[in-house]
Amino acid sequence: MQKRIKVVIVDDHGLLRHGLLSLLNAAPDIEVLASISSGEEAINLPDLLQPDVYLMDIVMKGMSGIEATRWIKEQNPNAKVILISSEVNKDFITAGVESGIDGYLPKDVDQEHLLHSIRTVFNGGRYFSQEVMSLVFEDFYLKKTEGKGLPTKKSKELTRRENEVLVLIASGKSLKQIADELFISIKTVETHKLHIQEKMGFSNTAQLTKYAIDHKLI
Repeated sequence: MQKRIKVVIVDDHGLLRHGLLSLLNAAPDIEVLASISSGEEAINLPDLLQPDVYLMDIVMKGMSGIEATRWIKEQNPNAKVILISSEVNKDFITAGVESGIDGYLPKDVDQEHLLHSIRTVFNGGRYFSQEVMSLVFEDFYLKKTEGKGLPTKKSKELTRRENEVLVLIASGKSLKQIADELFISIKTVETHKLHIQEKMGFSNTAQLTKYAIDHKLI
């Protein structure tokens, strides 16, 4: 029997918690362990619960979702945290990544993407919504224009799609996950990856990831 994904919902808006609970209870492979309203409650859950994934609001009374995420990751690095917020902005994304989040979603996310994000991070990947990725690329292209992004020669060699694939690979997503997210075949993803490595002089994924981290692309 397939292991059910144990999820905890953390949000100070009761209506949203109820909506998320209803959506997740309909999924046969997901079990909601708790639906709670604060970061303090999240970090004080009984040890025996051992959640796999936290759906964490950012702005809450008392401890923020960012602070709670940092504490949870320090205590249990294997726990996965997806931030879910009504506001998607660069400061929240940056703070979330620095605290160790595994995903970031807007609160108006649909059921399909919500379930996909939970399953993705549970299986070791990362999941960022299209809105988040758009902000990341917007910031990336702004820095490139100002001379603060990728070195000019190399950045000009990569196509827009190759830049997208580069960031997704560095974010820890598998080739299949990238193919699904970009609506292209795995073979096409492999081709993009090969072209990126050839153009940038890299020989493996680790070098691509290090480059993306060094240049703050993720």
